[in-house]
Order: sequence, then structure tokens, then C-alpha cells
Amino acid sequence: MKVKVLELKPKSAVINIQDAPVYIINSIRRIMLAELPKLAIEDVIIYDNTSPLFDEIIAHRLGMIPIPTDLDILTFRETCVCNGEGCPNCTVRYTISKEGEGTVYSGDLQPVDPKWAIKEDKIPIVKLYGDQRLILEAEAILGRGRDHAKWQAVIAPGYRFIPEITVDPEKIEEAKEFIETLPENLVTLKDNNLELKDIEKLPVLESYIEKNDVDFITIKYETGNLQFSFETDGSLTAEDALIHSIKILEEKLEEFNTYIGKLKK
Repeated sequence: MKVKVLELKPKSAVINIQDAPVYIINSIRRIMLAELPKLAIEDVIIYDNTSPLFDEIIAHRLGMIPIPTDLDILTFRETCVCNGEGCPNCTVRYTISKEGEGTVYSGDLQPVDPKWAIKEDKIPIVKLYGDQRLILEAEAILGRGRDHAKWQAVIAPGYRFIPEITVDPEKIEEAKEFIETLPENLVTLKDNNLELKDIEKLPVLESYIEKNDVDFITIKYETGNLQFSFETDGSLTAEDALIHSIKILEEKLEEFNTYIGKLKK
């Protein structure tokens, strides 16, 4: 297997993967969606709410706010040494106390421990008018995307097979004329191959080929060469999301291997 990082940002990544079974890549994709843990607000105690929104709507909006997550120090509440009571190992607590004209933002969630401060701090929760106020406590715990969308850290993970685009050597001049009609910087001609600047723009090239009834360009797909991309909601960095997803896959494969071993006996 060959892996090349094409783009790595705090909240997104694009990776080129070669010579890897597609089912492995798809397994990582599914783990990112359903199995990768993250923090989300689960319990809310509202002491005073005179805003225009019901308590239930406020609680729902709080639940969807990305909470910064450190999977190396947190554990699930149901397996924690506190037996589900809610300790710093499994629970992160926040408070909001705001009164008067203005918007309550996600950044108004004040953590008991500053290291859990909200990074996506401009998400609106509710707008207060006059002397309206909102006072509450909230608890965030680990969960998985399979249980609720609020625990889904990764957004739209997916992969595309890298196309091999070849040009009939006897019609290179026609190909050059055709390329002139394409959007700027869509493709580059190298020898008898066309190279896409951005693989996601392949449908644009295909539409031009179909529209002009081009028969001197052939597009083939290499199943052993693909581009994997994903984004996070900010609760985990793209690097952490990928590393922990791979660890979860390894754990599941080891568990499966153990079961297979028991069946053989």
C-alpha cells in the first residue's frame, strides 16, 4: 500500500491511496461515520429561559455544537471508573448565563476546565430581546454517530478512483484544439495523456467530451489507485479523525480474528 497526503488542513484532508483493497478504504469511511467517538452535549439543566425558544429547542441546538474532543484522555461514561456518575474522565461540563439584548452564541458556553473551550464559537443558539435571559448547565459525553448525528465528527467521507485519460496518438492535434475549448486549467496534455488539475472536475470533462462527440479520448479507472477525502466538524482534527478511525478498524479486525479462532477450536 502506498499513501500520499495531497492536502492536510485542521478540518479536512485529501489522500491518494494506491494498491489497497477498496473494502478496507470503505471500512474506514464507514467507521468515520458510525464508530468514531466524539463529545456532544447530552444532558441540559435549564434554570431560567425567557427567550423566544422552548427548552427542548435550546437543548437540541446545544447538542449539535461541535465540542473539542481528546480521545486520548476521555472514556465512555458507561465504562468509566465512576460507574456513570459523571467525572472529569468521561464528562465535560459547561454553563451559560446571559441576560439582555443580543445573541447567545456557542462561545457563550463556559467550560469548567478551560481546555474544553468551544472553538467554533460563533454558532448562534438563540437571540434575546429586552431583559430576556438564559441560564443553564450542560454536560457533554462521548458517543458515536450510529447513536445520533450529534456524535458524527466526520462529514461526507468518500473516495474516487483516479482516472487514466489517454489520447489517440494519431489525433494529438485534434486533442490540442479540443483542450482550447475547455475551461481554463481543467486538464494538461502530457505525451498521450490528459491530467486533471482536480479529480472532482472529471464530470466537467466528461460533459464536454459527450457534447462534442469526441472519440479520440478514452477514460479508464484504476481500482488500485484512488483519492480519499473527508471533512470534520471541528471537534476532531482531520489527522486525529483518520488515526483514530484506523485504530478502531484494527481493534475490530483483531476482535473478529479472535472469534474466528474460537470457531476453529
